[in-house]
Amino acid sequence: MLRGGADDCVAETSDPVELSARIEAKLRRVPVPVENLLLDPRTGLYSQPHFLGELDRELKRVDDSRTGGVVAMVGVAEIAALEARLGPRVRREVAERLAGVAEKLGGVCDRLGWDDEGHLLMLMPGVDEDTARRELQNFANAVAGTRFVVADENVRLTPAIGWTPLADCADRAQTVANARNAVEESIRHRDLRPVKYAAWMRGTHRRSRRTLATALRALLSALSPVLVLLFGVGIPFVFYQQMYELGWDVGSAAYWVVVSGLVLSAALIVLECLFSLDAKPRPERPAQPYPTASAVIAAYLPNEAATIVDTIESFLRLEYPNELEIVLAYNTPHPMPVEETLREMARRDPRLVLLPVAGSTSKAQNVNAAVTRVRGEFVGIFDADHHPVPDAFQHAWHWLSNGYDVVQGHCVIRNGESSWVSKLVGVEFEAIYAVSHPGRTRLYTFGVFGGSNGFWRTDLLARTRMHGTMLTEDIDSTMRALHEGARIATDRTLISRELAPTTLKALWNQRSRWAQGWLQVSLKYLWRGLRSPAFTPRQKAGLLVLLGWREIQPWLTLQILPVLLYSAWRAGGVDHLDWAVPVCLLATLFTLSAGLVQALFAWRLAVPELRRRRAWFWRYLVVSTVFYSHFKNIVARQSLLKEVLRDRQWRVTPRPGDKAVKRT
Repeated sequence: MLRGGADDCVAETSDPVELSARIEAKLRRVPVPVENLLLDPRTGLYSQPHFLGELDRELKRVDDSRTGGVVAMVGVAEIAALEARLGPRVRREVAERLAGVAEKLGGVCDRLGWDDEGHLLMLMPGVDEDTARRELQNFANAVAGTRFVVADENVRLTPAIGWTPLADCADRAQTVANARNAVEESIRHRDLRPVKYAAWMRGTHRRSRRTLATALRALLSALSPVLVLLFGVGIPFVFYQQMYELGWDVGSAAYWVVVSGLVLSAALIVLECLFSLDAKPRPERPAQPYPTASAVIAAYLPNEAATIVDTIESFLRLEYPNELEIVLAYNTPHPMPVEETLREMARRDPRLVLLPVAGSTSKAQNVNAAVTRVRGEFVGIFDADHHPVPDAFQHAWHWLSNGYDVVQGHCVIRNGESSWVSKLVGVEFEAIYAVSHPGRTRLYTFGVFGGSNGFWRTDLLARTRMHGTMLTEDIDSTMRALHEGARIATDRTLISRELAPTTLKALWNQRSRWAQGWLQVSLKYLWRGLRSPAFTPRQKAGLLVLLGWREIQPWLTLQILPVLLYSAWRAGGVDHLDWAVPVCLLATLFTLSAGLVQALFAWRLAVPELRRRRAWFWRYLVVSTVFYSHFKNIVARQSLLKEVLRDRQWRVTPRPGDKAVKRT
């Protein structure tokens, strides 16, 4: 009762004289305004003036401390919506709930306060930045994984944490202002990551748009094809040549390394194909009754305006035994005429919820904004061009109710007749989603969330979120979920149809982003995963292939050029080379046969409307052998240079007109 704000507490059997004396003492006491109290009687937090006083003392001591210290401010992304619905009291209640989580975690934060806007204030003296970041991340994860009761409502909260080192601040006003600016940046992303203050976050400060470094990066990016040849062909050739002059025949050893690498890549492809035949089937029935479910469609309206209405209509036709809400989380730089059509659709069907995400610039921000608004026990995430089959959510629950946390479905191209590029991608998607994904899942015992047509338990998605700074936020979230021990299934019968790029330029931009995003994930998670006890040896082998070998292989295949140049130089000319080496011929034959095997398995396991188009698969086999495989390797090499140059622009894939493949 005292913690709840009572001034005193007496037993029911207390003496009347004592009770009277206590009451008289309270009446004679001079009232003290709550803001003048050291601790808020309701929340147990330092009031803002007293917290700032503590901050002043720490700022004076910071020069004498080896590690300085940190002050953090915690906002809540949903606070405005909660206040509009439940009234201003929610700010105090939210601060109290956040403080409860911080106190339960303990750690290095020994003073908690709150300000008039409902921000939680955290003072962490004598703490280095790495420790502070780790503690704040743990706090954010704990908050995101908790359902809170605020004003008698059960809600999820997205903590937006901004922090700044005390050593970087001259006074308390600057400290609080810096932390508040960092909070605003954190709210934009809603990805649970604590944001350290940087000078560019001030509204009056703007980073230089054109610097010498920027111009140099642009020049090097334009010269990237030349740089690839220089680093991938020219330098290795000179190295082999010089080592031979010194008496070391490194080039011959490199030849066998390249041949072995090609054989290994082919063997892995064949192995995935074989394991795809034994993919784990979907459970026949759910282990629990069908709960409320949610679909989140992430859209950038200027790009999706031509397709979004058809997409929404396809979702409204879905069949599900319980309540299914459809949340369209979208961003747009300016009002669009299609928004009025969407509002009319929402008025007609209450299942459709429109969620414009102010300030969003990415799919990740849209999904993060939606995850705390959804009411479903599980969530299906879709891009704005997807049309899932009517029973998709029913079948997804069969997996999730039987112990899985995420299930990735089968994405099928529905505009394959639009161009030769879309035909190529249509067959490639069958090779990926019908063969490779199920095969890898069976082989390495973990699946991968592919960004769309994936179904998550809402609690896990709320804790994981999407990181918009990663170009493939889906693979990044997969790795973080796997580190947490999540089980990810793959189901090739869980079908959703989407649109493929129709031009080579659009395909290049899309695959460049994918390749660079995979590289980012590999650099961030490969060694961490190999050292983590969360993965079994079999899963670590899968990580090594998925994140390691996929980055090495494009550069290894390129080494055939400097090796051949070296061999010709050493032999005295190309005409002196012996091309009929039996081992080399067998390795080449086996490598080429892997493409045939993959195309055959893709046709065998493809959806019926594509399996009828055998010519597409033969065309894919030829084009992939003579062009497309090399195209993807070139993209992968370019992505490495782009990442080194920090060129991380997101180029939107344009949505083509919908010329659908007829379905049977």
